[in-house]
Amino acid sequence: MPTILDVCCRLTGLRFAAVARVTETRWIACAVRDQLGFGLTPGGELELKTTICDEIRQSGKAVVIDQVSAHAHFCTHHTPRQYGFESYISIPIHRVNGEFFGTLCALDPLPAKLDDPQVIQTFELFAKLISLQLDSEQRLQQSQAELLHERHNAQLREQFIAVLGHDLRTPLAVVMSGAEVLLRLPLPATGHDIATRVLRSADRMARLVDNILDFARGKLGSGIQLHKHDDQQLGQALQQVITELATVHAQRHIDVQIQIDRSVSCDTGRIAQLLSNLLGNALTHGSANGPVTVRAATRDGEFTLQVENRGTPIAAEILPQLFQPFTRFSGEKRSGGLGLGLYIAAQIAQAHNGSLRAESAGGSTRFLFSMPL
Repeated sequence: MPTILDVCCRLTGLRFAAVARVTETRWIACAVRDQLGFGLTPGGELELKTTICDEIRQSGKAVVIDQVSAHAHFCTHHTPRQYGFESYISIPIHRVNGEFFGTLCALDPLPAKLDDPQVIQTFELFAKLISLQLDSEQRLQQSQAELLHERHNAQLREQFIAVLGHDLRTPLAVVMSGAEVLLRLPLPATGHDIATRVLRSADRMARLVDNILDFARGKLGSGIQLHKHDDQQLGQALQQVITELATVHAQRHIDVQIQIDRSVSCDTGRIAQLLSNLLGNALTHGSANGPVTVRAATRDGEFTLQVENRGTPIAAEILPQLFQPFTRFSGEKRSGGLGLGLYIAAQIAQAHNGSLRAESAGGSTRFLFSMPL
């Protein structure tokens, strides 16, 4: 802005130039170049009715005067008499959206040649540049406000993750442990059924919390983190997941075949979580009378993990959506949960440079995870 005002004065020979914010009630100096000792500084105000800028605001037209005393209209105008100038130019500034902002004006007690196309066009160009600058500053302020808002949201997300990670999972673990203890006691049939339902519900809640936690980290935070190492005990970790889910779904048959004959470089906990999500999905959505099969093996330079259940096949148009977050199905059997389990499983597969795909035909649905060794 100081450069624009300096060029305006050098071009015209005028010794005072300013950018003014002009509203229906106020005239406020935004930027000033004063070689006359006029006494006006940025932030200073003039009484609106004493200025010509108020008329420009109403008409939207520029005012250019070479010599006030020789001008037919302005020779008797109160503004030149009050402020003592002979030459004057004022160009309206409109925001990019068309709103009137104020004026770019310059004046001097001496006459000057201002009614010249080159001078007027230069001032009009500067008025447009000022308008663009105002728009840029507004966008910058909006961006800064949005950045502060995002920082605030980031803090809320961290608090959200902390609540999920501790304040919910800890009491939930107590519920599950209590239900498991009750199931070891000689309970009547009704008490045994209630304890079983409590354990199933608590297990489902725990998996939902884990999935929400991973979704929050993956979509809103730093992503799913892996802690990979060469693990000789991956098969045992997978078997533990199967045992835990078999306890919860005691009435279901799970056919297991694990053939892992070498160490696997992976995040064991995450692979176990992937299996938990796939197996939990199969037990929930598969046919209650059909077996669920789990196959895990290392062969031909790959680790593969397959989970298959019997039941109504998934429609071909739905298969591509299975691994999207919050994807749920219509119908009673496929409406539960948040629709995050398969999404989290796919993210774990991707983080291991592997792939997870689904096949559904012939009365069965199969999920196959493969990862290069």
